[in-house]
Amino acid sequence: MNLNFQKLNQSIIKCGKCPRLVKFRKKISVEKRKQYENETYWGKPITGFGDTKGKILFVGLAPAAHGGTRTGRVFTGDKSSDFLYKCLHGVKISNQPNSDNINDGLKLTDAYITTALKCVPPGDKPNRDELVNCFQFFNNEIDNLKNLKTIVALGKIAFDSCILFFKQNYSFKEKINFSHGKIYSLPKNIRLVACYHPSPRNVNTGRINEKKMKNLFKRVLKLN
Repeated sequence: MNLNFQKLNQSIIKCGKCPRLVKFRKKISVEKRKQYENETYWGKPITGFGDTKGKILFVGLAPAAHGGTRTGRVFTGDKSSDFLYKCLHGVKISNQPNSDNINDGLKLTDAYITTALKCVPPGDKPNRDELVNCFQFFNNEIDNLKNLKTIVALGKIAFDSCILFFKQNYSFKEKINFSHGKIYSLPKNIRLVACYHPSPRNVNTGRINEKKMKNLFKRVLKLN
């Protein structure tokens, strides 16, 4: 990892700007889910992960309470990550179909993955000021990804957060709505791809399945 990302990630991990989020992530780390009660939770903000020379940036809303907040890596150790990495491996973006813990050997090719908000919010609902606080980090991630061409927003709230970010930082004024598979043009010659979140709810209801997700990821790869 290059020096810019090392410095950025250190500043993300040390951040304590949002009192509500700091309190909540500490609470989760003490009041653990029963199946993880013998584990030490990471309990700090989550950095991005992957290929810093990649052209694709996958963006989720925030770390999962007992996924990223527990393991210390974005989209790691929960059901959403199980489905996501099965699909990423199927299109050769990841070297393995699982994301279990930070020592599992996972690598991404031509892609980086992060969250718009670096801490888990109560009820998975961030306040606007919390998102705005985190946008400085998101901005730095985008600036440091020198080959970035495409952002894939995983879920509507992540999509809306990306739009808010570009409106606040790049005078983006278009009104666009979330629609799975739709591709939009953003400032900095970046494309934004809307994608359903890889959550158990979406998978179990059939809103998304492996074939649909992999087909979208194949389209994304062809864009680049």
